[in-house]
Amino acid sequence: MKQLFLLLISFSIIACSSQKKETLTFAEKMLDLNVAKTKETLKGLSSNDSFPRNIPKSKKDWEFVKVRDWCSGFWPGVLWYAYEYSGDESLKTDAENFTLPIKTIAYSSARNHDIGFMVYCSYGNGYRLTGNEEYKNILLSAADTLATLYNPNVGSILSWPIKKDEYSHNTIIDNMMNLELLFWAAKNGGDKRLYDIAKSHADVTMKNIVRPDSAVYHLGEFNEETGAFIKGHTHQGYADESMWARGQAWGIYGFAIAYRETGKLEYLDTAIKLSDHFLNRLPKDGIPYWDFDDPKIPNAPKDASAAAIAACGMLEISNLVKDVKLKEKYINAAENFVKILSSKEYFSGDTNQALLLHSTGHHPKNSEIDVPIIYADYYYMEALMRLKKMETITSNIAQKSKN
Repeated sequence: MKQLFLLLISFSIIACSSQKKETLTFAEKMLDLNVAKTKETLKGLSSNDSFPRNIPKSKKDWEFVKVRDWCSGFWPGVLWYAYEYSGDESLKTDAENFTLPIKTIAYSSARNHDIGFMVYCSYGNGYRLTGNEEYKNILLSAADTLATLYNPNVGSILSWPIKKDEYSHNTIIDNMMNLELLFWAAKNGGDKRLYDIAKSHADVTMKNIVRPDSAVYHLGEFNEETGAFIKGHTHQGYADESMWARGQAWGIYGFAIAYRETGKLEYLDTAIKLSDHFLNRLPKDGIPYWDFDDPKIPNAPKDASAAAIAACGMLEISNLVKDVKLKEKYINAAENFVKILSSKEYFSGDTNQALLLHSTGHHPKNSEIDVPIIYADYYYMEALMRLKKMETITSNIAQKSKN
C-alpha cells in the first residue's frame, strides 16, 4: 500500500501516453486509477469464497464476509466493471472466480430478499459481458427464488422474513433495486409472471412508501392477509419521518429502472420527484449526510454511497426523459456527484484498499459509520462507466460532424 500512490500515478502516465487515445476524459482517468488500484488489491486476496465489505477506521485492508451476506455480489461486480473498461483478461478471470460462489444463492431455499443485489450485480454483469449461458440459467433461477417471497394479498415481495414476528408483512425501499432481476428474467426466458410481480411491487411501493413530501420510508408495514398498509418506518434513518439518504437514492434508481422496463409514466414522475427532493436538500459540499434530518448536522457523518447510487439513478433518468433541459439537469447533477467523489476529500488514494471514503451503513446500530463500504465502490464504478459511455457517444457525434 505504501507504493500505491506512485503506482496509480505511473499507471496514469502510461495510460495517457497510450496510442488508444491522445487525451483521456475525466471518467477514463478515474477508471484507469480504479482499475490499477483494484488489481493491486487483488494481489492480497487468496480466497474466492469470501468478499470485501468494509474497512474499519485506522485499517487499510478490507474486512470480509461470506457468500450469504447481502453485499457479496458487489466485489465481483466491481471486477466485472474493471474488466469491461480495461479489457484485461486477468480481471475477467478474477471476476469469474469471485462470481462462482454466489451460484449457491440462486438455488438456496433460504428466503432472501437481497438476491437481486447478490446475483444480478455479479452474474448479471458477467452475463452481459460474456453471454455465458450458464450465467443466464443461474440468473433465471435466482429470479424464481426471489419470486417465492411475493405476497399476492399485499402485492409486494416480503423483505425481512426474520422480522415476521414484528411485522405481518414488510417491504423496504431497497428492494426496488431487486426488481431489475425480475424484469430481466421475464424478458429472457423466465416466467412472464415475474414482470407482473415486479410491476405490482413497484406500484405498492410507490403508493405507500413514497411520502407526500417526496421522501421515502425505509420500510412499509402491511397486513399480510388484507394487504392494508399499516405504518411507515425508517429503521436505518434518524426517524420514521426523516429522509434517510441511501433509501432516497434506492428509490431514485429503482423507480427509474421500473419506468425503463414498463413505460409506466408514474414511475418516471416518482423518480424525478425523489431526485429533485434529494438535490434540493443537499448540503453545500454536494454530498449528503447519512440522513438529511439528523439534528447533529453539520457534525453528522456523510454517506458517499448514497451519492454514488443517486448518480447512477440520475444518469438512468437522463436516458429516459425526452426534454433536453431535463437530460442536462440530471447528467450535470450525476457528473457533479462523481467529480466530488473523485476529489481528495472522498477518493481514497493510497489511504486504504477501497475506492471511496466516508460511507455510512446502519447508523442507528452504530455499524459501519464513516468508513469505506463495498457498495459505494460498486456504484461509483457504475457511474463512471455510464459517464465514459456518454463521453464516447458525444465524441463520436462530434467526430462525425467534423467529417
